[in-house]
Amino acid sequence: MDDHRTDLKGMSPDELARFIASLGKEKYRTKQLLSWMYAKGVSDFEAMTDLSKSFREQLSRIARVSALEEVARQRSDDGATKFLFQLEDGLRIESVLIREDPRRTVCLSSQVGCALGCAFCATGRMGFTRNLTPAEIVDQLIAVRKAKGAVTNVVLMGMGEPLLNYDNVLKAVRLMNLEMGISLGMRKITLSTAGIVPGIERLAGERLHMGLAISLNAPDDRTRTRLMPINRRYPMNELLAAVRKFGRATRRRVTFEYILINGVNDGPEDARNLVRLLREIPCKINLIPLNPIAGSPLQRPAPERIERFRNFLLSHHFTVPLRESKGRDIAAACGQLCADR
Repeated sequence: MDDHRTDLKGMSPDELARFIASLGKEKYRTKQLLSWMYAKGVSDFEAMTDLSKSFREQLSRIARVSALEEVARQRSDDGATKFLFQLEDGLRIESVLIREDPRRTVCLSSQVGCALGCAFCATGRMGFTRNLTPAEIVDQLIAVRKAKGAVTNVVLMGMGEPLLNYDNVLKAVRLMNLEMGISLGMRKITLSTAGIVPGIERLAGERLHMGLAISLNAPDDRTRTRLMPINRRYPMNELLAAVRKFGRATRRRVTFEYILINGVNDGPEDARNLVRLLREIPCKINLIPLNPIAGSPLQRPAPERIERFRNFLLSHHFTVPLRESKGRDIAAACGQLCADR
């Protein structure tokens, strides 16, 4: 899009205040604009009726409020809804609304594609194109709210690795949290990472009290490296040290996501090794039976193998929800997002 006007969406409150001050306008106009953009999801200055007509006209000449274009929407039999959005440069991303009463959780993307190439994930097969801007990240939430109503939780678990887009993701998170905007509590926001150790350590220093989920998927370095090449750069001992640091800083229990793959990481020895690995870390372990992706030889385990693995962890006093991902029938489940259509 060839539009040289200043995009107000994605600005921090301080940045927006400086912009408003540069126009010679009152400071309280900042809160008005933040409310219109985020709480009400309005992108047309003419609809911002508590601004004077002359100010609306001035803004229209020099500024704009960007908005994602919804290209397609699919509804799953289990109630999940997948959104396909087009960005201003023509690239596309996906977001998912997951209904689990009373929760209504939106899964947001942070990048176009992903560079990490995890064996169980369709997004990695796209390769990496670019990071999303703060506006593009938060606008997924705004668009879903406008289409489907209230949202209770956000998970940064969609396309991309959030901690490889750290600054933009954290800016978007703070915008979601704004009292005069969407006003989503930090404890209602969870970031999922493949294990970018410097990003986890940096996030610990923010002390934001948001949730952290680690895509672990193996109880040992050899298996994890096979599934997740990033483990060569950040092996398990470094990853778990960063997780402990995050837990101490935030006093929040970390979630480990463990995708169960038949014959790869779902055996009795894998369960025993996982217990030894995590027994001293306050955590929850989300077990996620593999969701199929086209062209992959990996398979989900039989139900009895899943139950045996889970029961072993439960017998060692771990909290172990079994997550049957929503939206599998529309390729909206964990590991299935791939906006190439």
